[in-house]
Amino acid sequence: MPPHPPRTQGEVERATLAIIPLTDDLMGLSLRSPPVRLIKLSFRITVDAVRHLIADDGWAIASHIALSTLMALFPFLIVVTALAGLFFGSKDLADEAARILLEAWPPQVAGPIAKDIAGVLTQSQRGVLTFGVLFATYFASSGVEGLRIGLNRAYGTPEMRSFWLLRLESVFYVLVGAIAILSFSFGVVLAPLIWAKLVEYVPAMQPFDSLVTIARYAVAAVVLIIALVILHKWLPAGKRTFTDVAPGIAATLLLWLVAGAVFGRYLAQFAGAYTTMYAGLASAMIALVFLYMCAIIFIFGAELNAVIAKTRAARANS
Repeated sequence: MPPHPPRTQGEVERATLAIIPLTDDLMGLSLRSPPVRLIKLSFRITVDAVRHLIADDGWAIASHIALSTLMALFPFLIVVTALAGLFFGSKDLADEAARILLEAWPPQVAGPIAKDIAGVLTQSQRGVLTFGVLFATYFASSGVEGLRIGLNRAYGTPEMRSFWLLRLESVFYVLVGAIAILSFSFGVVLAPLIWAKLVEYVPAMQPFDSLVTIARYAVAAVVLIIALVILHKWLPAGKRTFTDVAPGIAATLLLWLVAGAVFGRYLAQFAGAYTTMYAGLASAMIALVFLYMCAIIFIFGAELNAVIAKTRAARANS
């Protein structure tokens, strides 16, 4: 077959001009394809959420939430201990409740502070059901108020309710949370006993022991998701549906898992640095840094919901 004769400059230019529209069509097709559009949209929404986080003073609010949560942790457990003694006649459930609260924390964070919590719960609390529990409840509600401030700032909703109404609502959340964690602890304590009796009467159930542990973690995850839904929907001002808050909750849970694993690995290697720098305050500082990370992620989830809601509204109006 004879070789093709070389093309002139005009033929090359015409061929190039003929290829350009085809290339543009292919590029336009690829940019309009659903996976690429979804990736671009997700990236843009994430960047916008980070920008809003910075603009709304999210870093400063996260430090307030972390400190308020750490300060509210011990009063909350005092309330739990008092309620356990009042309703169940035993404070052992309070120990189980504290263990459940710290179970989601990295061991390097939960280990040191668990000793301090055990010291608080094992001390005799005189008058804890009178003025002691009232003060503990009030201080524990400050942690809820910190979360409310962060959510209101992220969602851009001004708070018009009175201070006392908000504080009473926060106290209500503390009491409901204490009763809920006690009920869950009661179930966790009874579950092994019930399972042991069941295996005793039905030995064929023995191979399914691992399912009980999986079920406990599943229930803990469900309780955490429910708590996040309640916080995002009803704690801040304004009204939101479950669809409005679901993306931020999913992102919060995923980022919490990643941050907990990374921070736990970091502490396994460099925990001694905190002891050297903060001495006896090392356990408190480790817990404070961990809570700060969790608070940043929590606020980012709310900012993500707000950006997605604005994007939906803009598309609906266009």
